[in-house]
Parts: sequence; structure tokens; C-alpha cells
Amino acid sequence: MTDAFDALAADYDHTFTHSVVGRAQRSAITRRLAARFAAGDRVLEIGCGTGEDALALVRRGVRVAATDPSAAMLEVARAKAQAAGLADRLTLRRLAAEALDTLPHDARYDGAFSSFGALNCAPDLRPVAQELGRLVRPGGWVVLCLLGRWVPWEWLWFLLRLKPRTAARRLSPSGVTWRTSAVRYPPLRAVRRIFAPSFRLARTSGIGVLVPPSYAEGWAKRHPRLIAALASAEKRLETLPPIARLGDHVLLELERR
Repeated sequence: MTDAFDALAADYDHTFTHSVVGRAQRSAITRRLAARFAAGDRVLEIGCGTGEDALALVRRGVRVAATDPSAAMLEVARAKAQAAGLADRLTLRRLAAEALDTLPHDARYDGAFSSFGALNCAPDLRPVAQELGRLVRPGGWVVLCLLGRWVPWEWLWFLLRLKPRTAARRLSPSGVTWRTSAVRYPPLRAVRRIFAPSFRLARTSGIGVLVPPSYAEGWAKRHPRLIAALASAEKRLETLPPIARLGDHVLLELERR
């Protein structure tokens, strides 16, 4: 999995971060991170990629310890932080989600977050939940953006292209193989149960319910006004059932008990 993300690092911001779909989907995450974390907070990021979300928080005065298993992704993040004059306010560390137990046992954070499906690549969410329960102070927030399981956009997109197996791929109990690695799509009830010993699920919202997934970028570029209208409507509806569970991504906001 690390090699796969190393290969994507150089072009990731071009192909996703600055794309029409990427900007529309990330705006929802940026808004909710700003709602949960305040200046002076110390926050852990799991799977920081090129550092876009971490830097947005750093600009707001939040201290971020960002981790990622990909050395190439971290290099891009480091270069961006240096270019923005923020390198002294952002800590970067090469670390996989399943290795959170190697963080110092006296480490404490006001919160933690993970964006755009980084945790869908983790082999097991249970040790992640256990370690976050240790690392995050009571009353702190954990914001998780997971790849969704039920995605009508995906069903329609691939069924129209006569690819029924691809349309239903996220429903497989074992997940899918991506660049030789497994990507899993756990049911939300299972995620809630895994985190329940230490966390209370306070808010669920859909990302990419009306806005299309990233593989529709070519179509989205031809319809920027429509994408803007869809993003605006999605913002108003994002927490309503069943909208909250039907996104390309689902954003879970959990409070440490």
C-alpha cells in the first residue's frame, strides 16, 4: 500500500486536491474540522497525504502532528509547509494507522482526524479505535472521513457503462483490491460499535452524495456551475437520513467519553 501512495504523491494535488470534485468534497471536511478544532488545540492526523487538511488547520492556529505511511506523500507535505512558512508549526511523521501504539504513552491530543478514506486502507479499525481512546483527552473530538459503502452515484455511473460488478464493488464483505492492496468498506454500524467503548458518535454527514466521485472529474469540469449548485444543496442536506449514509465518503464526528 505504501508503494501505491508513493507513486501517486507527485501528481495527487493536481489530479485531486485542485480538481473540481476534490475542491467541492474537501470543502465539507475543512468546514467540519474548523468547527471541532480551535486555535491552540493539539491534533493528530492519520493519513495526511500531501498535508492539505493539516495546513488548513495550522493556518487557523491549530498544532497538528500529521502522520502517513508514505514517505513521498510526506515529502510533498513538507515542501508545501516550508513554502508557506508553516514548517515550524506542523510535525510530520512516517507512521501507519495500525502503528499508533508506537506513539509515546504519555502523548495526549485534543483531537484527531483522518480524511478521504485513509482508514479504509487499515487492515483492522479496532486497534486504531483503542489507541485513539488512549491518545485523545476526554471531551476531545475524532473526525473520520471514510469511503462510503452505499453510493448511488457509483451505481448509476457504472451501470450506465454496463459494469455491474464495478457498480457493486463496495458491497463486498472483503472489500476490493486496489494496486495489490485491500480497501475495505465497513458498515457504519460496525464502525460505531468498534469506537463505542471510548467514543460517542455525535454527527454523521455525507460527502459526495450529490457531488460526484473523483472518477467523474472529466464530466464535472464541463459542468462547473452544476457542481457548485450540487455542493450547495449537499451542504444543506448532508446530515439528513438517508443522505448522511449515501456519500462517496461519510464523515463521522465522535466525542471522547
